[in-house]
Amino acid sequence: MDLSCVILSYNSSRCIQKCLESLVDAINALGIEAEIWVVDNGSSDDSSGMISRLAAEHPMIRLIPLDRNYGTTASRNRAISKSTGRQILVLDSDAYISTEALKGLSDYLVANPKVGLVAPRLIYPDGRAQLSVDQFPTVPRKIERVIRLRQIERTQVQDEAREVDYAISACWMLSGQAVDAVGLLDEAIFYAPEDVDYCLRIWKAGYRISYQPRYVVVHDAQERSRKLLPNRFTWLHLQGLAYYFCKHKYFWSAEGLRDRKQSGGES
Repeated sequence: MDLSCVILSYNSSRCIQKCLESLVDAINALGIEAEIWVVDNGSSDDSSGMISRLAAEHPMIRLIPLDRNYGTTASRNRAISKSTGRQILVLDSDAYISTEALKGLSDYLVANPKVGLVAPRLIYPDGRAQLSVDQFPTVPRKIERVIRLRQIERTQVQDEAREVDYAISACWMLSGQAVDAVGLLDEAIFYAPEDVDYCLRIWKAGYRISYQPRYVVVHDAQERSRKLLPNRFTWLHLQGLAYYFCKHKYFWSAEGLRDRKQSGGES
């Protein structure tokens, strides 16, 4: 199997059809052997029915229905565990990938075996820049992101290909070898920052993370944890952050963490 795709769906009827159809079109255009695992996380809208109808049209789509919302880690792990591809694409249900982006990300991994994860530039549907990659979080950095996220998105350099601390998990292209080395997502985190944790583990396993902005993916972000008023996802995100900081033993500065990352990356 050339490619396994992992998509997590939760009440995604507004976007899941476009996500899947664009992905199927890209796969067919490239003529590769692929499987698309879609995990429905206990949706209460018609998204599960939409996925089932699309799966009937496209046998590469395989639905994994869950009885309730198990968060982003345990649910994605269900699909990752079933994946048999040499590469694994993790894609949000509100992300739309083109043939060019899919081919470019895949080719980049093949040409750079020390890279475990390559990420594209993410943009909003209206073309605005979206925060695609970032530095390892610290308490001051998280406060800054809450207060100044839109300004950061407007001013942060987004057009420079480079190695990064971590990439937003709306679109990841992973090498199967890196996934074998790192393992599954940490299910102690229900919702965020599982992407940061996994990227750090990729570095510690001796692989690198690359940002390649020449490849662009539209991410129609729902941003559940970015609302002005606290909600359930806000608190789950804070719990995940507290766990992440305790697990990796840092809070205020990531400099020591970067030293450990580079040591892992050079091994």
